[in-house]
Order: sequence, then structure tokens, then C-alpha cells
Amino acid sequence: MQTLYIANKNYSSWSLRPWVLMQELGIPFEERLVPFVSADQASPFFDFSPTGKVPCLVNHRDSVEGDAGIAPHDGVIWDSLAISEYLAEHHPGVWPKASDARHWARSACAEMHSGFGTLRRICTMNCGVRVQLPALTIELLGDLNRIDQLWLEGLSRFGGPFLAGSVFTAVDAFFCPVAFRIQTYGLALSPPAMNYAKTLLELPAMRRWYAEALNETWRDEAHEIDMRQTGTLLQDLRRAVA
Repeated sequence: MQTLYIANKNYSSWSLRPWVLMQELGIPFEERLVPFVSADQASPFFDFSPTGKVPCLVNHRDSVEGDAGIAPHDGVIWDSLAISEYLAEHHPGVWPKASDARHWARSACAEMHSGFGTLRRICTMNCGVRVQLPALTIELLGDLNRIDQLWLEGLSRFGGPFLAGSVFTAVDAFFCPVAFRIQTYGLALSPPAMNYAKTLLELPAMRRWYAEALNETWRDEAHEIDMRQTGTLLQDLRRAVA
């Protein structure tokens, strides 16, 4: 059995990617949620992740046990893109079968993984709230326009309803956090792109993640500050802190 370490579902966009991919593809795993801690506390993520970040996948079959027990990071795959590639080595369906769709999907994943910094900075993932943004900056509009362009290219080129064809693959998982950002911040894309975002939000795994995010009572002040500095809080749908 493999264990996927994640952080708060309300905030952790990086954790969402492998989690939703494994859920939608029926890849078995044990979930281990470790909440964020305040900036003055030592990160608990170093207990299982060499970078001190999530997500982190631990495959116990790959762990090597010696006289001193299991080495700290044996059998560990960190970073959402590396986890996706690792899963593709062992499970069908992570990437599209057709080579042209597969090459496009890998390129789109890599672009999402390394780009769209303004969207990440201004519209941090916060599933359980609704925020009204002020006037959008040129940089944010540039990120949104590129996402719109990329989604339309995939949908038209491979026929939809997913980005690389008729089935959900890793490229869709990588854009699932964008669907939550669209919902939280009321972002607008072209009608086909908005329909695709709706398709993602209605996936069983996405509905489960969202419900569990709303039920969390943890609050990470750094993420909350980012959200309050972005715009005006309209609704907080999360379970109240006890």
C-alpha cells in the first residue's frame, strides 16, 4: 500500500493534484493529512518529505529496512509532477494512450507546474470562501487568457470533455485547482472553458475534496491573510472554528 501525505484540503492546491488523479483512476492509497502550522513552528512535513513540502507519496514496497529501521526517505516520491510520472510507470490511464494527446498533455502539465505565478499569488486556493476581486491586473488577465487558450486548444483538438480526450488524465488533475479558484474568486473565461471548469468541479473526487475542505476547522493564518489582501470576503462556507 502507498501513503499520500497531503495538507489542508481547503488550501493545498499541490496536494489536490495527485489526490484527485489517484481517486479518479481508482489507484489505491492511504491518505495522511498533516495540517499546516504557523510560521513560528517547525514544519511537520520534514518528518516524511525531504523538501518539507506536500504532496509526498510513500510507497512502502520500495522502502528498504535495515538494522536502523527504514531510512527517512526510502520509497518516497515528492512533487506532484514526479508523483504523476511515478504512477504512470505502474498504472494505466495516467497519461493519454495516443501519442499526440500524451505529448500535449505532458507539455500542458509542465506549463501549469512551472507557470501562472500571478494567478497563484493573487488567487491562492481557498475552497470554502467566496471573494470579490478588485479590477484584475494585466498580469492576472494574461494568466487567465493563457489558461483559456490552453483549455480551448485541448478541448477542440482532442474532442473533450476532458483536455486530452474523452477520459480524465493527469493533465486534468493539474488544472483542478484552477477550477476551485474560478469558483472562489468568480473568475470568468470563455463559455467552453467555463463548462470544462464545471466538469471538473462535478467530478466525484472533486466533490468529495470540496465537502471535506468545508468541514475542516483548521485555519492557517498565512493563507487567510493572502485571501483577505486579495479582495473582499463575500462568504465563508466553512465549518466554524470551535
